[in-house]
Amino acid sequence: MKKTLCALVACVAAGWAHGAALSPVQAQMREIYQELVETNTTNSSGSCTVAAQKMAKRLKQGGFKDSEMQIIVPPGGPTKGNLVARLKGDGSRKPLLLLAHIDVVEANRADWVRDPFKLIEEDGVFYARGASDDKAMAASFVANMLRYKKEKLAPKRDIIMALTCDEEMVPTEFDGAEYLFKHHRKLIDAEIALNEGGSGLLDKNEKPVRHGIQAGEKIYQSFQFEVTNPGGHSSVPRRDNAIYRLSEGLSRLGKFDFPFRLSEVTRAFYERMSTIEQGQVAADMKAILQDPPDMAALERLYAVSPAHNATVRTTCVATKVDAGHADNAQPQRARANVNCRILPQETVAEVEATLKRVVADEQIRITRIGDGQGAPIPPLTPELMKAIEETSNQMWPGVPVIPTMSTGGTDGRFLNAGGIWTYGVSGMFAGPEGSGAHGLNEHIRVKSLYDGQEFLYRLGKRLATE
Repeated sequence: MKKTLCALVACVAAGWAHGAALSPVQAQMREIYQELVETNTTNSSGSCTVAAQKMAKRLKQGGFKDSEMQIIVPPGGPTKGNLVARLKGDGSRKPLLLLAHIDVVEANRADWVRDPFKLIEEDGVFYARGASDDKAMAASFVANMLRYKKEKLAPKRDIIMALTCDEEMVPTEFDGAEYLFKHHRKLIDAEIALNEGGSGLLDKNEKPVRHGIQAGEKIYQSFQFEVTNPGGHSSVPRRDNAIYRLSEGLSRLGKFDFPFRLSEVTRAFYERMSTIEQGQVAADMKAILQDPPDMAALERLYAVSPAHNATVRTTCVATKVDAGHADNAQPQRARANVNCRILPQETVAEVEATLKRVVADEQIRITRIGDGQGAPIPPLTPELMKAIEETSNQMWPGVPVIPTMSTGGTDGRFLNAGGIWTYGVSGMFAGPEGSGAHGLNEHIRVKSLYDGQEFLYRLGKRLATE
């Protein structure tokens, strides 16, 4: 497995595979990153509070006063602590928020090639749970706050850093970004926020292809589908079987496509990507921008990657089923979980009504599981785009910045809903194989980590001082 992954990343990273010397800034970053990665912050056995305390200690050693930092632990969640730190500006502009979550998904040591809770540097790549999602950004923000403090930066905006917990848990009552917004908004109130969700793409030769800025995301909403009936002995079957009835409804849903819709962000994505891609893919991207869109072109793009379909449509998919109570009895109940990712232009109520129409069976009871958080799409203002594009071009000349919408979800949904415009941008590039986030052998190139830290340092400084 090691050799396979090495082949994918070409066992290089512009010199880092051969132990390139670190600058003092990079050496400090590596210390912070390693400490954060090796602090277990899983829901089952870890503690975000411990990680937040360690990062607060580093900030204090770097000159931050106790009055400039707070660790906020929500009631009932002693391991779900969040760290908020502030570098004061002159107040002439509303603050900039640097947001990153420090919790990680579970990782089974037996399944991994390496210990997921030890930072392993190998062939120019860092491996660990959280190596990319999201401790790379969290460590970068801590290191950069220390750089700003050491430089005695005098920004126009306050620079606020929030390291939060439980972003990975859905549903949860301890999501740090949501909790801070609802109960301590003054601590994090800002004009704009930088968050996860945007990254860069390298080609198979390690050459940067594009740099993403994520603006907006889909709404996460699950529904329970349930059929009940009297059941009975399996030797005397009823025609009205709860499993069959549920299956037929799910089959109708599986054949259904929600309407095609573009937003300002997704239209810009395809406009710019059509100039990068080649051949049929580029032609198809241009074709779906026509009025009316070419749906055959969309089907071809879908065959290239299901992400294209998810970008332009609400999607609902059955993810779990539970039925029956005995091998020799007809089921009295059959249930399924259907997870929807809803375009930000649509509402949960609209999707629920569509599900009922498509299933077309009143005996299939459809109910919401939790309440999905909808949020408007933040504007891609000329000022923001200029700052990102010019900073990106300093580091990766000629590499286009591409607007994207997340088909998943981040903590940005809570802030965007409350008027704190939140954008995913990191300066961290991954190869065609992805990063392994949420999966096995999560990783990030060593060069990508340090480049990302430098990009975020420059961008944060520019946004705070201009």
